Amino acid sequence: MVDPLNVGDRAINLTQVLKLANWVMHGGEAKALISEGMVRVNGEVELRKRRKMALGDRVEMEDGRSLILVNNASPPTSP
Repeated sequence: MVDPLNVGDRAINLTQVLKLANWVMHGGEAKALISEGMVRVNGEVELRKRRKMALGDRVEMEDGRSLILVNNASPPTSP
């Protein structure tokens, strides 16, 4: 199952995505997983910790977890 991860419209890198998804507790853990080749982006092993991410990118871990980056900004409410 692919879970959506709301990143809004801000610039975000792969390390930040792993932290935001609560897949890691801190950046050092994220960097270690990436450098060990345990993270895939759009089906390819990604070794760049600072890889710029975009809406629609899919991130997968070796353990089977996966997510897709979305922007679920809620529309402004009318008074």
